[in-house]
Amino acid sequence: MKGFVEDIEDLTVENSAFRRVVYTGKHLQLVLMALKAGEEIGAETHVGNDQFFRVEKGKGEVWIDGERTRIKRDDAIVVPAGASHNIVNTGSKSLKFYTLYAPPQHRDGVVRATRADAAAVKEHFDGTTTEAPAPARPTSRQGSNDKPAK
Repeated sequence: MKGFVEDIEDLTVENSAFRRVVYTGKHLQLVLMALKAGEEIGAETHVGNDQFFRVEKGKGEVWIDGERTRIKRDDAIVVPAGASHNIVNTGSKSLKFYTLYAPPQHRDGVVRATRADAAAVKEHFDGTTTEAPAPARPTSRQGSNDKPAK
């Protein structure tokens, strides 16, 4: 397995899609997000997973169970499973951040250019991860040096 090793700050700042799933592991998923001025992710609650956010550019506010906190570049946010939350861009430029879902929430590789696109399709994680499953190990009868059975 290769895992994921990239410059997350550059990837996040360069992203213009509302939601871009960049890596999906069995237990964790990395998603880039960009909110236009005045846009929000929309109030949501993930009953079975925690969520981490890291702001790379812009400013806004996060609401967690009704409590508002201002956010800006370099801020980290952790939303516990079961907490209602929303992120709102209160600035005049894009708010760019990434999020880690544990466990994954979206299909691997999905890009939703706008919030409307994301709202129109209710996709959920289907168990497919970024990396292909490891190749099956040959059994003693399938080894490359074995002669065909007679």
